[in-house]
Amino acid sequence: MEPRLDHQVRNAVATVVIGNPAKRNAMTAEMWSALPPLLDTLAADPAVRVLVLTGEGGTFCAGADISTLRGSPAEAQSLAVAAEEALAAFPRPTLAAVRGHCVGGGSQLAAACDLRFAEEGALFGVTPAKLGIVYPAASTRRLVSLVGPAATKYLLFSGELIDAERALRTGLVDEVLPEGGLDKRVAEFTRILAARSQLTQAAAKEFANGRTDRDAHWAEQARGSGDTAEGVAAFLERRQPRFTWAVPPRG
Repeated sequence: MEPRLDHQVRNAVATVVIGNPAKRNAMTAEMWSALPPLLDTLAADPAVRVLVLTGEGGTFCAGADISTLRGSPAEAQSLAVAAEEALAAFPRPTLAAVRGHCVGGGSQLAAACDLRFAEEGALFGVTPAKLGIVYPAASTRRLVSLVGPAATKYLLFSGELIDAERALRTGLVDEVLPEGGLDKRVAEFTRILAARSQLTQAAAKEFANGRTDRDAHWAEQARGSGDTAEGVAAFLERRQPRFTWAVPPRG
């Protein structure tokens, strides 16, 4: 079967599946190129409130397909960075659901998600030092923001793999689930995310990512949204809120 990115939308959750099982879901140049337009399509779908990124079978992603580096490593890296940035810019909450190896470009994609849940036995590594590649500046800064300078240096200097428990301790992973429990927990948590206020989530995502020039914008959105009044009313009436504010389409 050809390497591909599959996707489906169900119950407000878009799931993107990295599929290249013959090479442990390594990303080809075509797959890197296909991810940004796919994310644009999903971002434009008002039915999508959460995005999950995962790998086919028992592996998340073993990184870039090394054969793509034989031609122009710089071009291959630029495709990976463009895909990473598109994922980081997705306007709704994103979650990486990780089994097995999450290495190199796989870790790059997982780090670009807002959250990372891993199954016991998952292995994480950032491996450019094994290939003599300079890891992109933006990707390095993103990793530092997750795990701090010391852990980033450990990962990048050594290229060694770490297990899910260590990834949890360093902040690279948010939850570790027992074997067989990942899908259930991801389904449960994405239902929670889909039920919450998109207004709160969108503003929090910008603020947490370091944006400092949109306070007035979000205050204005909150005043006109009706989400706060609905949330308070639902709490007092002991019912589930029906939030109506939605992320506006891009452009």
